[in-house]
Amino acid sequence: MTNSTISTHIHEILNAIYGYQKFRPNQEQIIISIIQKKDNLVIMPTGGGKSLCFQIPALAQPGVAIVVSPLIALMEDQVTSLQQMGVPAVALNSAMTEYDRRQLFENLHQQKIKILYLSPEKLLSGNMLEYLSKFKISMIAVDEAHCVSVWGNDFRPEYAKLSVVRRFLPQVPIIALTATADKVTQEDIVKQLQLREPNISVSSFERKNIKIAVQPGQKRLQRIGYFLNDKKGDSGIVYCLSRKSTESLAAKIQQMGHEAAFYHAGMTARDRSLIQQKFINDEIQVICATIAFGMGIDKSNIRWVIHYDLPKNIEGYYQEIGRAGRDGMPSEALLFSTYSNVSQLRKFIDESPAEEKFKQIQHAKLDRMWQFSNAANCRTNIILNYFNEYRQEGCGHCDNCLYPPKTIDGTKMAQMALSAVYRLKEQATLEQLIAVLRGSNRQDINQRGFTSIKTFGAGRAYSFLDWRSYLLQLLDQGLLFVDHTNGGRLKITPLSKNVLFEKQLVKLKKFVPNEEQKTSKSPKTNTLPSSLIDKLKKWRTDISIQKKIPAYIIITDTTLFEIADKKPRNLEELSKIEGIGIRKLDTYGNGILKTVNGKAATKGGTYLLTYQLLQQGDSIEQIAAKRELNTTTIYSHVAHLYEEKKISSIKSYISNEELQSVIDVLPRFEEPYALKPIYQLLDEKIVYYKIRLAISYYKRHQRK
Repeated sequence: MTNSTISTHIHEILNAIYGYQKFRPNQEQIIISIIQKKDNLVIMPTGGGKSLCFQIPALAQPGVAIVVSPLIALMEDQVTSLQQMGVPAVALNSAMTEYDRRQLFENLHQQKIKILYLSPEKLLSGNMLEYLSKFKISMIAVDEAHCVSVWGNDFRPEYAKLSVVRRFLPQVPIIALTATADKVTQEDIVKQLQLREPNISVSSFERKNIKIAVQPGQKRLQRIGYFLNDKKGDSGIVYCLSRKSTESLAAKIQQMGHEAAFYHAGMTARDRSLIQQKFINDEIQVICATIAFGMGIDKSNIRWVIHYDLPKNIEGYYQEIGRAGRDGMPSEALLFSTYSNVSQLRKFIDESPAEEKFKQIQHAKLDRMWQFSNAANCRTNIILNYFNEYRQEGCGHCDNCLYPPKTIDGTKMAQMALSAVYRLKEQATLEQLIAVLRGSNRQDINQRGFTSIKTFGAGRAYSFLDWRSYLLQLLDQGLLFVDHTNGGRLKITPLSKNVLFEKQLVKLKKFVPNEEQKTSKSPKTNTLPSSLIDKLKKWRTDISIQKKIPAYIIITDTTLFEIADKKPRNLEELSKIEGIGIRKLDTYGNGILKTVNGKAATKGGTYLLTYQLLQQGDSIEQIAAKRELNTTTIYSHVAHLYEEKKISSIKSYISNEELQSVIDVLPRFEEPYALKPIYQLLDEKIVYYKIRLAISYYKRHQRK
């Protein structure tokens, strides 16, 4: 298949199944690459659309796709969402009954499953891989792939064993996906999973919809009270280091008048599941939890995340704040900074049974997290620079950009430091660099020959604490980075030459010992619900209770707000709303329109307009462009018009051979005809819109 043919097919799936008109950045390129049987490594932020990168190629190809995922709850959440869209997906896990397991394997044999979710333990248990190798496997997706690497923030030994997959399924393309992986972790993922010349796609690590703020750790409870008063009705998570903290904090938040609960590993599995379900169903507003919470859910309408305690590294922090705003709507992240957490986390690292090298890496990453919390520069850029995405202009959505601290011209100091790093051949640690700049004759500096460089002693005028503050700010600005894989040595970056050779201005916050941080108010977000949104949310809640599935899986907040904003008057206008695919249009269209307009849909108008344009001689593509609709939608109009005898022929859109192939299998199915089973029975060789046209032909002539 050519790129153009693949592109047309996957756009049809995107529109028909998911209700989107266009792909997000990098998605189409990744999907085409997978369909062309290439391995892929995808680094994409939470909420950036990673799931579509493996779900759509799974639907676009014959066979079943295997998805490796770490948590049962996460798998079940995605499976429920896919099933709501009419996609035959299922998760195999230890919680299933024996009957459900037998049914799953029977459906697998009958080729009724397109996406099969498994944990790494389940995939590698017994003869599972050997068993699966007997089927046509279209692809293997390894979600949360950072767990493969010892350099990742959540290394799991069972993930490291996944390299055996390549031996059992040598020709099957593998796609590894994660939201958190720096350059070293990316290289290790490729090595551990034995990816072959993978297409590596790294999306921007910036989460533009999340406003980031850091406040001092004093009076945290009072600050949380102020924060929550502005967030009534919005779901959020407060992350704590200890189980005891989650329980006491949840009780105090309840006393403030908010629906809150705690969640930690010391609870029974039943209690944890109950709390999680209540949070998913919007029955509880606030969850006070240890860091494990949130990994297992895909709740898209979490509006804020608070870190009551300091996270152990930037990867963990980045992943945890990404649990807010997965739907792309404005959200907030608030971190409380206190050095007592650093001491506590250092103790955890030192007392762990891990190897000494791993402990050193964790200590270094904790140092960067502490530096992030005390930074004077754009906090988003610190995260970007940490993940080797270098940028200097401010983000405009963190506290340091919104409320800039006072700065000084630090160009001369930056040039001194960068020049010294360069002349030391990038072999000095941060403390050694300070010693060189201040002209120290200590033993290790002499032994390594660092006293001979031109910039030795050039920064004597500044104290050790001055230099430490300024160098950390240069790290934050992406002008330096610490190579944790090489003894914590400082290295220059692509941005350094602008300062060294082009005299670019560098602004630094003047170091003041024991300076107290000022408290800034949380930035306001204009997300107060209107009366129409309230009505739509109530409609969605009623459906959620009736179907026993989470509200955000029925319709996301993003889609809900767009419906309230555009107030669609009919099914045609509703079909243009992002997130409303054919299945959801059929299932929920009338209910939505009745909530918005007080009456259900009428179908005539949208088909009549397509009919008029066809009569004018416009092609399907021209009509789609004029009406700002997908061609798949226009073909569905043509099918309806033919069935209702408004047009006399559809032979220009489907060949006689294709038409007969569909008609031959239709007697095996019952009305209303579902397209997916027919598509599968025909070996996925006839696209959806042609099946829909053939069904209309069959109905029209069957009636006659």
